[in-house]
Amino acid sequence: MVYQYVVSLKNQHHRSIDIFGILLSAASVIFFVKELVMQQHLSFAYLVGAIFVTGVLVFNIWQSAKGKKVYYSRALLIAALVWMKMPYMQWLSFLFIVLALLEYQAKYSLEIGFSDNAVVINSLFKKRYAWDRFSNIVLKDGLITLDFTDNKILQREVEDDEEDEADEDEFNNYCQERLKISSKSSVE
Repeated sequence: MVYQYVVSLKNQHHRSIDIFGILLSAASVIFFVKELVMQQHLSFAYLVGAIFVTGVLVFNIWQSAKGKKVYYSRALLIAALVWMKMPYMQWLSFLFIVLALLEYQAKYSLEIGFSDNAVVINSLFKKRYAWDRFSNIVLKDGLITLDFTDNKILQREVEDDEEDEADEDEFNNYCQERLKISSKSSVE
């Protein structure tokens, strides 16, 4: 499908996802070190797991301090492998794998595509809406508002992307034109 406009929304959960990744990774390191100390012999898996997860944590925190986007999925996947070997709570390995796989999707900026036929919200599951489902769509001062005919409103901040910044008036005129066309066709 060809979109006339694509609007990227700010991801509001980015920081909380990072904190959750740090906490899970740090807790895993603590449990791995505890098992290393408690066992009579040196376990290679716990040692390597603790070192690698700590290394990924330190690297990610350092990169995050520089303002770069980081992912904790590597630390979570390594921790998941070590949790499989743990004498207790092996089920956590499944949870860590699922969380690692979902991290990219959770940090992905939500996009809304506007074509002549429909408005598509690109989330985990794409949501496609016909133009007649909206009473108004406005982009103003970095905020997009989608006003549905069933009195539901979606209002979010758009990403600050200087190079892709389309003219707000041009976008709003396009949306008003599409809404008029859809209301005429639904009346007929």
